[in-house]
Amino acid sequence: MMGLRTLKPSDGFSDLAPGMDFTGERSERRRQEAKDVAVSPGQFHVGGSDTKVVFTKSDRDYSIFYDVHMFYYLWYGSPSMDSKYVHWDHVLVPHWDPKIAASHPQGRHAPPEDIASSFYPELGPYSSRDPAVLESHMAQIEAAAAGVLVLSWYPPGVADDHGEPTEDLVPAVMDAAHRHSIKVTFHIQPYKGRTDQSVHDNIKYIIDKYGKHGAFYRFRSSTGRILPLLYVYDSYLTPPESWAELLTAKGSHSIRGTPYDAIFVALIVEERHKHHILASGFDGMYTYFASNGFSFGSSHQNWKAIKAFCDANNLLFIPSVGPGYVDTAVRPWNNHNTRNRVNGRYYETSLQAALSVRPEIVTITSFNHWHEGTQIEKAVPKKTTTRLYLDYQPNQSDHYLKLTREWAENFNKEKDKWLM
Repeated sequence: MMGLRTLKPSDGFSDLAPGMDFTGERSERRRQEAKDVAVSPGQFHVGGSDTKVVFTKSDRDYSIFYDVHMFYYLWYGSPSMDSKYVHWDHVLVPHWDPKIAASHPQGRHAPPEDIASSFYPELGPYSSRDPAVLESHMAQIEAAAAGVLVLSWYPPGVADDHGEPTEDLVPAVMDAAHRHSIKVTFHIQPYKGRTDQSVHDNIKYIIDKYGKHGAFYRFRSSTGRILPLLYVYDSYLTPPESWAELLTAKGSHSIRGTPYDAIFVALIVEERHKHHILASGFDGMYTYFASNGFSFGSSHQNWKAIKAFCDANNLLFIPSVGPGYVDTAVRPWNNHNTRNRVNGRYYETSLQAALSVRPEIVTITSFNHWHEGTQIEKAVPKKTTTRLYLDYQPNQSDHYLKLTREWAENFNKEKDKWLM
């Protein structure tokens, strides 16, 4: 399909993409409520795994919800912390057709005035290594009521094609999240040489290193099992028979029933992927892309059918919603996948589409994927000599954080009705 050609993984941009309650036993389960109890995150190790836990700490004004997961990126750098800009100076990715490429600008962005985004962050072109930035991000995510941060992750020493390794920063993210009662899970990215065997090693590394941290996310399934939940991006790049060696009980290096077992969630892009995901031994599927209509998986009209397939096969369906989509600052030829925000109406339509299929978990794309204009992080109006950035006006910089909170609260009220 043409949309996917626009964003084929070989453009070096695969991780910047566009462009459990298992239903059979749902009625038996009642999720834990701890709304009026002051709880410290440290005491909440098991409860925090449940998707429905809602609680307030004594020093907080509001609750957060562990069934709202938000994709988060750590790849940004600035001269003050990293001795150079990283990712804000992203190259303009050329179209694969030389004739089309010739009609679009090339080169790379020149921060701080010209950044690789159509919006401008309130924090400026920041470094993900800046402790003040991490603290601000966690406060914003908490304000949005999202209880789980889904961290874009590469193994130690590995990075995306345009960035620097960031695995050494994960402990600081876990600590910052923990201070805000946010849980952290991992979005395993496609790196060169990723196989079922290397992912086995990645899982072991992640659980050994972070599994005992108070912020490490675990999910309570309807069978009562409490396991980590991990997302695998571009899972379709590995054939189902290879995944089955890792993810099915009879696989040659199966992690099922071992200390490294988890709930594994694959990316559904094309319709046929749902059968591949089932054959692979995954526990569920998510859609990631914030551009409605870009792929089969990201098209709201297909969610009901995908959910029915998942219900019939005891899989989780985790739709991904976003506030809009515009990646022309990095893919100048990709106008046709732009989805305008319409002051939040696009986001609300997307959230309503997710709610209508009664999912156990909803993912938000994204907190801070500035290249693709899917961020809900605070943005400000900005005009330079060469650029006029988009902004959230006439709304305030926190407009999408507020919309997310309102919707998360509504989602959880609706879930209570489903379980009556």
